[in-house]
Order: sequence, then C-alpha cells, then structure tokens
Amino acid sequence: MPASPSEDELTSAILELKEENPGLGISKIHAQLTNKYPNWIVSEKRTRKILQSKGLIVPGPGQANNVQVYPSSRLVTGLSVSKWTRKAEVKWFDKRKGKGLVATQEIKEGEVIWKEDPFIVAPEWEIFDLQMRSLACAFCTTPLGNSPLIVTCPASNTTSSCTARFCTRLCLTRSAQVHPLLCPARNPASIPLLKFARETQWMALHALIHCASRLLLADQASEQSFKEDWEIVRSLAELGMEERHKYSFKLSGQSEPDRESWGRAHQLFIQAFKEPRSQQEAKKLGKVLRKPVGETLWKDVFDYDTGFLRGLGRMSLNLEAHGGLYTLHSHMNHSCEPNVSVRHLDQRTALARITVIAKRDIQIGEELLVTYVNPQAPYLARQNELQGWGFGACTCQRCVEEAKKSKGEDDQGLADLASELKAGLGVM
Repeated sequence: MPASPSEDELTSAILELKEENPGLGISKIHAQLTNKYPNWIVSEKRTRKILQSKGLIVPGPGQANNVQVYPSSRLVTGLSVSKWTRKAEVKWFDKRKGKGLVATQEIKEGEVIWKEDPFIVAPEWEIFDLQMRSLACAFCTTPLGNSPLIVTCPASNTTSSCTARFCTRLCLTRSAQVHPLLCPARNPASIPLLKFARETQWMALHALIHCASRLLLADQASEQSFKEDWEIVRSLAELGMEERHKYSFKLSGQSEPDRESWGRAHQLFIQAFKEPRSQQEAKKLGKVLRKPVGETLWKDVFDYDTGFLRGLGRMSLNLEAHGGLYTLHSHMNHSCEPNVSVRHLDQRTALARITVIAKRDIQIGEELLVTYVNPQAPYLARQNELQGWGFGACTCQRCVEEAKKSKGEDDQGLADLASELKAGLGVM
C-alpha cells in the first residue's frame, strides 16, 4: 500500500542515491527514488528540500557551485574495542554518516567510559616548544620536573645533538614507534620539515609527519605491525585537501596553506623520509630504514595526490583539540548537545592520555557524541564552522530548534518592518 516514508527513511534513501550518482540533479534523483521505492509517496518538492538541507544541489549552467562533498570513513578491520572499554561498541550508520560509537550498557552522568593513549601526538606548539627545550617529555608531552627517572635520547652526542628527554624509560621505549625518524641526531633530514611545520603553525602537517614516521617504522618492524597501523590510519574520516579547498574553505572563508605551501611541504616531506639532500643525511636515514620500503607504502603515504594530500585531510579532520590522534576517539560523531566530554586528567603522569566521561545519563544503544565546535557559540557560527570543515549542516535537536527560532524571529522582523512601512505610507 502506498505510504509516505518518515523523514529519516527518506533522507537515508536520498543520500544513498546521491552517493551512488553524485552528478544527478533533483528530478533524476527523484525519478530514481520513485523507481526504487514504488510504494513511497514522495513529491519532488520534498526531495529538493532534503537535498538542499544537506547541501547536495547540483548547479545548473551559470549557477554557483553548491555541490557538497562529505568526508568518508571506513570500519577498522579487527578493531577490539574491549581493549579500551566494554561500555561501547562501533556501529556503521550509512555511507553519509559513516561509523560511530553506541553505548552497550547504561552509563551514568560523570562515569568514565574509557581512557586512551594517542596513536600519535603532534602536540600544541606551546608544548612542542617545551619539548624542543627539553622541558616536556618527547613522547607523552608531560612537563618535566627534576625527577631522577628522566632519561635523554640515547642517540644524542657532542657532534649530533637531540634535545629530546623522556619522563621515564617506558616513554623512551615507546618513543621507538616514532622518534627515530624525527630525531635530529639519527635523521637530520627531518629538521627542515619540522621547522617548516612550526614556522607555518600547520598542525595537520605536524601530525602527518608523526603519522608517516610511525608507519615507516612499523613497516621496518614487521609486515603485521604495518598492516595493523595502516588499517587504523586508512579508516580515519577523510576529505582530501583539493576537495576541502574547493568545497569547504571557500564556503567558510577560512584561511589555510595554499597550493604553493602544499608543494613546499611535500618536497620537505620527501627529503625527510625518502630522498635526503646530502649523502651524509641519506646514509643516516639508511641506518634507520634498513629494509627496503615497498612501493605500496610510498604510494599510499608519499604520493602527492593519493597519499600526501589525502593524509593532510585525514589529520585535519581527526586531530583532537590538543594535537593527539586517537583510535577509538576518532569514531565519535558530532552534536551541539554532546553527551560525553573529553578531558586530559593525567597532567602529572600522562598529559597526552584522554579520559572520556559521560556528561549525562546515557541509555543502551544511544550514540556517544562529542562536539567539534565551541558549543557556546551562536547557531550560525557553529554551522559555519562545521560546514567549513566539510561536515555539512548539523541537525541535532538543539540546532533544529534554534533554526526554527531564528526563522521565526526573521519572519517576525519582516512582518514588523512591513507594518512600519505601511504605517508610514498611511496604508491600513
């Protein structure tokens, strides 16, 4: 029997069709929809409204380009969530929304859901500067005091110095996942790259440098180590720099490094990890990367278009506010009314570790949500920032209510203005 689908059912169906046929306009999407769901009663006007709300209208000749490209993500094969918590599990929603986390048990307000150490950490510049001055742990970022447990980088000597210090031998051991390729004593070819990232204050590049170092060193350790790490990285939400530049930055008005900066960064990226400028630097790099690096890794991480630019896009979308990249944390989606908060509570022993805490009671099956923006900001400011990152419009309950209120105020303002004009003209 013919019936009108719910808003959620219709939105999901339209987004799926648009994902499969991104070049089709409203009429053709509507035709495909009615063909695929013959029992649905849906007007073309309703189809248009949903496409417009999601920023998915294909422009006609001479019209502005309103096509919106959204981030894509994938599930991490073999991910064991129980490593962090038994209170949540990964759920795949749809192609548009991707993955997320949902509660597997009732969670009380204030309850710790999990704690997590970073996959990599590209610390905020203030902390990075402390690391460069030997005042913060080069691995966990914790500020250093006068503890007798502090150890220096073993590669540092009078001819090739490294300022890295570690709060314990455990941090030194764990730093072997990343530090050797970023150590100025062991790989001096990395110095110009890190300097460029610092001078431009480019956090995405800073994170990608650490991520590439981890992947290369995992590949040196074993095929299985690389496979596990690469599975995490390739599953992160991504939107390439070209797509973000075309569809997001121009819409939001945000300034970002331009293509010239991308090219310069990529040149330094290759020099740091693949083709150093001098024989001496190449020789030192060869002592760290003893095994030949496979072409697949070079392509997926270092190729300008398929690796480097997409990698920058991944880092931009997934970095936590303080510069860490976290495997489980990266699964959480946005709401302007989040039900969890992320805090750095272990400031004396593990500053980079995050603690995820319930902001209110959470029911079984309810999605765990964080905020990607300042929740205190006005409605339009929040929406503009989200769209500036390529996430599209937020449709959480708070935003829906504020949008209605804003529209109502606008309509009332127009009505008042019309009344004033009529009164001024003597119109009854």
